[in-house]
Amino acid sequence: MFENMENIYLAIVIAPLLGSVIAGLFGRVIGRAGAHWVTIIGVGVSSILSMVAFKYIVFDGGEEFNQTIYTWLSIGNLDINVGFLVDRLSVTMMVVVTFVSWMIHIYTIGYMHDDPGYQRFFSYISLFTFAMLMLVMSNNFMQLFFGWEGVGLVSYLLIGFWYKKDTAIFANLKAFLVNRVGDFGFLLGIAGVLLYFGSLDYVDVFSRTAAVEGQTIQILSGHDWSVMTVICICLFIGAMGKSAQVPLHVWLPDSMEGPTPISALIHAATMVTAGIFMVSRMSPLFELSETALSFILVIGAITALFMGLLGLVQNDIKRVIAYSTLSQLGYMTVALGASAYAAAMFHLVTHAFFKALLFLAAGSVIIGMHHEQDMRKMGGLYKYMPITWFTSLVGSLALIGFPGTSGFYSKDAIIEALHHSHLPGSGFAYFAVVAGVFITALYSFRLFFMTFHGKERMDKHTWDHLHESPKVVTVPLTILAIPSVILGAFMIGPVLFQGYFGDAIVVSGAHDVLTEIGKSYHGVWGFTLHAFKAAPVYLALAGVLTAWLLYIKFPHVPAIFADKLGFLHKLLLEKYYLDKFNQAFFAGGTRKIGQMFWNIGDVRIIDGFFVNGTALTVRWFSGIIRTLQSGYLYDYAFAMIIGLLLLLAVFVHHLF
Repeated sequence: MFENMENIYLAIVIAPLLGSVIAGLFGRVIGRAGAHWVTIIGVGVSSILSMVAFKYIVFDGGEEFNQTIYTWLSIGNLDINVGFLVDRLSVTMMVVVTFVSWMIHIYTIGYMHDDPGYQRFFSYISLFTFAMLMLVMSNNFMQLFFGWEGVGLVSYLLIGFWYKKDTAIFANLKAFLVNRVGDFGFLLGIAGVLLYFGSLDYVDVFSRTAAVEGQTIQILSGHDWSVMTVICICLFIGAMGKSAQVPLHVWLPDSMEGPTPISALIHAATMVTAGIFMVSRMSPLFELSETALSFILVIGAITALFMGLLGLVQNDIKRVIAYSTLSQLGYMTVALGASAYAAAMFHLVTHAFFKALLFLAAGSVIIGMHHEQDMRKMGGLYKYMPITWFTSLVGSLALIGFPGTSGFYSKDAIIEALHHSHLPGSGFAYFAVVAGVFITALYSFRLFFMTFHGKERMDKHTWDHLHESPKVVTVPLTILAIPSVILGAFMIGPVLFQGYFGDAIVVSGAHDVLTEIGKSYHGVWGFTLHAFKAAPVYLALAGVLTAWLLYIKFPHVPAIFADKLGFLHKLLLEKYYLDKFNQAFFAGGTRKIGQMFWNIGDVRIIDGFFVNGTALTVRWFSGIIRTLQSGYLYDYAFAMIIGLLLLLAVFVHHLF
């Protein structure tokens, strides 16, 4: 069965692409049902085959696959190839991406049922899955960049799917431009790899690190920079854009303008985790630069703490979960900075399931509320939507790291890793993630209590039509709830302490915090009991209790706090004024520069001098020439005689 794995890997990638092409080009022919069936079958085949590959590599001990499928372009000694590297790291991502995407495809049937762009939507999300698979399965930097830009392009199309909404167009343009900033750094990093390593193939690059490690470069005259540090920071800038780290995070909350399935697909298991995966894949490079690791630590810590605070004041149910995603991506990033790459990937996997669950549950609420997203107009929904209520509770408990859930094991592992790290910035990062536990619990259960409990605040029309979502929506919720609870307990031992990723992740001895934690690891039950000796569990419980007091027991108190803490509340509502800063200085500044070039270059030089100037010169000359055209016959006869005399004079002059 496994003699020719290449065909299986090709099928994993091609199946969603084929479904996307059929739904996109022939959507009118096959109809709405045909569009969802062809894409669901395509992604389903990809998911099942990914599980087959996972079994072969992880459980059966099969060989890793690293081969070139074909050469796309050759330039001198450089070959640009399409190839796959399927090892424990990539096959884990393949399973997560395809399975979550499969559930979202099924869920979309119910959520987008009445949308006129039904076929187009299915084509886009299937194409997104293809691009993400090309990214995670790549064995070289150019294919990685292809997948990287592919998911960026499709996310642009999906965020602006409702293209008649001005806010959706603004959001997708914002996402596209912010990601271009990150991608510029990413491209510089790839160029640095090619310049100093002489190859874009992962295996070749990783095997030549010793030759590049001590080299320096002068970016500013007189200042030597480590080549490895420059390359790693440039690569991470790409991750900052794609994985929405401060200050390149501003696109993600606005991307909620897209349909809810997109929020789950982009912000849970796929696009935003691409940066986390990329840094983990590049661990042989990042381990050689403590400066880059410290930079990652600080950026991740700022994101984890300060983006979580913004979730406390949001009233749009999807935006609360969006800021939660930002904060959790910060947790993964600090794990990368602490060289706990396995912990970052562990949290990536568990987060994929419970965050997809939360987004889809929010979509179920929006369906029940007739597309109302303001939590201030909800309340008491548990009586009308029991399955959505229960799955939301499961997702919220996993998000806050409630003991026994998947989120508990992955998040607690990150906190412990930071506690053992001695890299510069690790102290601040530890404080940020511990404080973030309380904040996460507070905003998560603020959402839960405002939506499902307390006073019913919906209008009568909505109240009369409230009901549980159809099975095509609730079945994916139920399926996603299962790994949100049990997956962490099965993964923690092998992934963190038993070398699950093998050679796919490289950690130097000086940075190996997970080995230090593993010395005191005595199984899942022991890890769970040990957590009760530390602060995070109690901070999470305190956050839940605080949310209950503020939004159920004393619901008038938050308004008092908002009034008393006016400046702080305003600061959070304005998202630290970063959007206004970007709008005024970057967007507004570039528009003014463009207007200046327009006025000087286009209007005055091109139009004024070349176009209009030429026209004016011709008109002036024509005005002079026109005076010779009197209209009288004797004037023309006189001119002809003068011309003839001149010609005769020239002829006689040359003759003699």
